[in-house]
Amino acid sequence: MQDVNLGLYFLSELVGTAMLILLGAGVVANVILAKSKGFGGGTLMINWGWGLAVFAGVLVSAYSGAILNPAVGLGLLISGTIDVPMFFVATAAELVGAIIGAVLAWAAYRQHFDEEEDPANKLGVFSTGPAIRSYGHNLVTEIIATFVLVFVILAFADYGDVEVGVPGALGPLTALPVALLVVSIGASLGGPTGYAINPARDLGPRIAHAILPIKGKGSSDWSYAWVPVVGPLVGGALAALLAPVVLNLA
Repeated sequence: MQDVNLGLYFLSELVGTAMLILLGAGVVANVILAKSKGFGGGTLMINWGWGLAVFAGVLVSAYSGAILNPAVGLGLLISGTIDVPMFFVATAAELVGAIIGAVLAWAAYRQHFDEEEDPANKLGVFSTGPAIRSYGHNLVTEIIATFVLVFVILAFADYGDVEVGVPGALGPLTALPVALLVVSIGASLGGPTGYAINPARDLGPRIAHAILPIKGKGSSDWSYAWVPVVGPLVGGALAALLAPVVLNLA
């Protein structure tokens, strides 16, 4: 584990996560908000938009290893790739970056938010929600989907060391596989909950939704907010615990 400047580490994770959420929330806004040119583009457009958002976020946060996700960070912590201070600095930066990215997405689509009549669609740009509300089942879905994310990311290490000079080993050479992985998870496992698979991705924009002056925005659905936080953290931890045994990464 190499020495890092925690200030630069924080900034790297903040910028990367802000980019991720700006483009990710942006594609959702484009597809579901009234009068947008992308209106009705469908879930596959959203899946690809989020995957490419991850690609962009990874590329602009090479210094920190482009963690961009507390669940991934927890997996890297358990696997010994990062230490405790790095994990908490990254998590704080990711939450702040997610709020910033969500605010920027709202600014880009502000007129469309004003034209949208359904408060659920407005919230849907910012945060996830279940197709069928059942907290236990929704939690299991998020655990499974995030397990896949972190397990496959850790499996990348099985193909040899990629020298990119970053602590998380998720630099430019692995940006595309991570992006395609997110597209796959969204297309395969995104139906029940909208695949948050990232506590910062859901909580940060949900906070932004709560504080922004959005016309007719309705509730931020805080009763559900714990699911896309707890589920991904559990899934990430399980992946990190099982990967050394199953993938022979010990």
